[in-house]
Amino acid sequence: MSKRPKEKPEKPAGGGGGGGEVIHPVAFTEALGERYFAYALSTITSRSLPDVRDGLKPVHRRLLWAMLQLHLDPKSGFKKCARVVGDVIGKYHPHGDTAVYDTMVRLAQGFAVRYPLVEGQGNFGSIDGDNAAAMRYTEARLTEVAMALLQDIQSDTVGFRDTYDNTDHEPVVLPAAFPNLLANGSEGIAVGMATSIPPHNAGELCDALLWLIKSPNATIEKLADFVQGPDFPTGGTLVEPRENIVNAYATGRGSFRVRAKWEKEEFSHGLYQIVITEIPYQIQKSKLIERIADAFKEKKLALLGNIRDESAEDIRIVLEPKSRTVDPEMLMESLFKTTDLDIRVPLNLNVLDASGAPRVMNLREALQAFLDHRHDVLVRKSKYRLEKIAARLEVLEGLLIAYLNLDEVIRIIREEDEPKAVMVKKWALTETQVEAILNMRLRNLRKLEEMQIRGEHDELSKEQKGLKALLKDEELRWKMIADEIKEIKLKFGQKTVLGARRTVVSDPPVAQVVSIEAFVEKEPVTVLLSRQGWIRTVKGHNPNMEGIRYKEGDEERFVVKAQTTDKILFFATDGRFYTIGCDKIPLARAGSKTMGDPIRLLMDLAQEDDLVEVFPYQPGKKLLVASRAGKGFIVSEDDVLGQTKNGKQVLNVSDEPGNRAVVCVPVQGDSVAVVGENRKLLIFGLQELPEMKRGQGVQLQRFRDGGLADVRTFARAAGLSWQLGDRVRVENNLAEWVGRRGHTGRMPPAGFPKSNRFSALAGGE
Repeated sequence: MSKRPKEKPEKPAGGGGGGGEVIHPVAFTEALGERYFAYALSTITSRSLPDVRDGLKPVHRRLLWAMLQLHLDPKSGFKKCARVVGDVIGKYHPHGDTAVYDTMVRLAQGFAVRYPLVEGQGNFGSIDGDNAAAMRYTEARLTEVAMALLQDIQSDTVGFRDTYDNTDHEPVVLPAAFPNLLANGSEGIAVGMATSIPPHNAGELCDALLWLIKSPNATIEKLADFVQGPDFPTGGTLVEPRENIVNAYATGRGSFRVRAKWEKEEFSHGLYQIVITEIPYQIQKSKLIERIADAFKEKKLALLGNIRDESAEDIRIVLEPKSRTVDPEMLMESLFKTTDLDIRVPLNLNVLDASGAPRVMNLREALQAFLDHRHDVLVRKSKYRLEKIAARLEVLEGLLIAYLNLDEVIRIIREEDEPKAVMVKKWALTETQVEAILNMRLRNLRKLEEMQIRGEHDELSKEQKGLKALLKDEELRWKMIADEIKEIKLKFGQKTVLGARRTVVSDPPVAQVVSIEAFVEKEPVTVLLSRQGWIRTVKGHNPNMEGIRYKEGDEERFVVKAQTTDKILFFATDGRFYTIGCDKIPLARAGSKTMGDPIRLLMDLAQEDDLVEVFPYQPGKKLLVASRAGKGFIVSEDDVLGQTKNGKQVLNVSDEPGNRAVVCVPVQGDSVAVVGENRKLLIFGLQELPEMKRGQGVQLQRFRDGGLADVRTFARAAGLSWQLGDRVRVENNLAEWVGRRGHTGRMPPAGFPKSNRFSALAGGE
C-alpha cells in the first residue's frame, strides 16, 4: 500500500479566495481499504453479531424499544404491525420495511424462537415454511419475556445515544433481566466472522447463574451439570456425548447432534407404524417430508413402505414399514442416515463484549458477562433512585417546615411583596423547597396531609439508607441479583409451561454400521449391448429375448446379468477399463420400442468392436488381463474403476499393428492355461504371475509366429475343461503341457476347439 502524499492546499475551483472544495490526492488502495474496513466494522457491530449482555442485534433492540414507546405491553391491546414497522424504520432503523417485519415475525414464531419476544395476532407463518401475512393484516404486542428485557429501562439503567437523524434517542443496550443470549440464541454472518448460538432452557441458565454467583471460578464441566445442552423450541432428542458438549462449551465452538422424536404405535397381528412427533430445529416440515418421499421414490429407503402427514397443530408424520418383520430401530436408522431427521446444530459463541469488541466466549464467560451487566444495571438503578429520593426528601423537608410554621407562611404570602426571598432568608430554604411551598394547594393544609408527608419522609429515608448500604456492600448487591434471577426462574423456568424442557437429553445412539447401499432396493436387470453399440437394461435375469428388438442390421453382442445398484465394467482392446453405473443405463420397459442409448454417450470409445469383455464389478475380485503379444498380469477390480468417460488405462499395449488387449478373465484356482494362435497350449502355476495396477505385464507364452488366443485360470486338481459345441470336455492328465511361464507350449489334446478358445466367444458371440 503506497504512502499518502503530503496534503497541499489547493486553490478552489474557479479561482479567487472563495469557499470552494479542497481536493486532496489519496492512494486508491488506501481509500478503498479505509472504506472497506468501515463497512466490515459496521457489519460486525451494527448488524450481524449480538451483544453478550442482552443477546440482541440492533434491529431487535430498536424493534422492542419502539414497541415499548407505543405502549404495546402484554396488558394493553394489539396494534397493527405496519404501525410498528413504520415507527422503527422512521425513527430508529433506516432500512427496508421487509427486513424489520421479517425480524418481528421471527420473534413471534414459537417454532423459531424458544422464548418469543413478540406476541402475534394473525398469520405469522408455520413450521411448513409458509410466509406470514402482510404487515397490514397482522397485529402484535410485547411478551412478558420482552418486558423482562426492558425492565427498569426508564431508571437510567443503561446508556442512550442519538438516533441516526439526531431527532430522538435509543438505548445502547437493554437492561436484560432475562438471559436472552443463550436462552433464545442467535445467528448471523458478518465480514470474516459469523455467530451461531442455539437456544437453551432458561431454568437451567438461571441455575448456572446462581452457581456462578456462589462460585465465580466454577469449571465448565460443573456448569454443564446445570446447562445440559441446547433446548430447541421444536423439541427433538439431543444425542451428543457429554464430553463433546462440555468441550463445545469450554471452547465456544462445536456442534450438537439432534434427532427427531418418534414413537411406535402397535396394531393387531404384529402390524405397527412409526409416528414422528418432533422434528429437528429449523427444519421445514414440508421440505422434510418431500425429501423423504424423494428418497423413497429413488429406492434409497428399502425398509419404508409409505409416508403420510397427519399433522394438525401438533406434528404427526406417519411412517409405515414395508413389512411387519422390519425392525423399527433399523428403519429409523436408515431415515436418520439419509434425511434431515438427524442433523448437527453448530455452536459458535462469537459475540460483542461490553466494550463492543467481537470475540468467541466460552459458557462461563458468557454467563459472567450477563452477571456483570446485571451488576452495572443494579448500581445505576440504585444511584438513580437515590437521586430521586434525595430530590423528593428535599421537597418533603420544605413542606414539613411549612406545616410547622403554617400561620407565618400564610402571613408572608399574603403581606410580603417577595415572599420567596423572605422564606429563604427566614428558614434557610432552597429554591426547590420554596417553589413546592408556594405551589401547595389549600386542600393540602389538612392535618391528614401532614401525617402522610411525615410517613412518606420516613419511608424514603429508610429506603435511602438501604440503598446507600447496598452501594457500599458488594456481597449484598450479588445477593439481590441472585434474588432477581430466582424470580426470573420462577416466572420463566422449568416449572412453567413455557419453561419446561422440550429437547430430551439422551444417551448417544449405539453405533451401528448401516450402509446406505443396504437400504437401496436392488432389482435384477439384464444389460444388453448390441453390435452397433446401443446399450439398455431390461428388468429380470431371464427376460423374454424374443420381445427384444434391435435396429435393422443390428443384433445382440453382450448380455450381462446385474443388479440395479451394480457398476458395469467394460474392457476394451486399448487396455482401458470403463465404468458405468446401472442407474445411468436407460431402462427399456415392457412393450417399449426404445433401443437404448449409444454407448459413446457414456464412454469415449473409439469403436464399439473394441470391447473385449463386459461384466458387473465385484469388490475385491481379481482379474487376469493379457494382450495379443502374450504379456499379462493380475489386477484387482478395485484398481480398474474409472471415474470419467475416458476410462482408466490398465494394460499397456504397444503401437504395433494387431497388438491389442484380447483377454480379461476372472482369477480362480491355482493354474493358468494359455493357448496361442499357433495352437500351442502351456500350463503353469498362478503364483508365477505378478499382481499389478498398471503396466505391460510379463510374458505368458512365447510365440514364433502369431499371438495370444485365449487364457483360462483353473484348479489343476479338477482338470482343464473346454466347451465343444453343447458338450464340455475335461482333461485330467495335464503333465504333458505343464511348464514354466514364458515357454512355447505343445499342441493341445485331441478335441480341442479349432477356434483356439476354451469356451464360446466372449460376450455371447
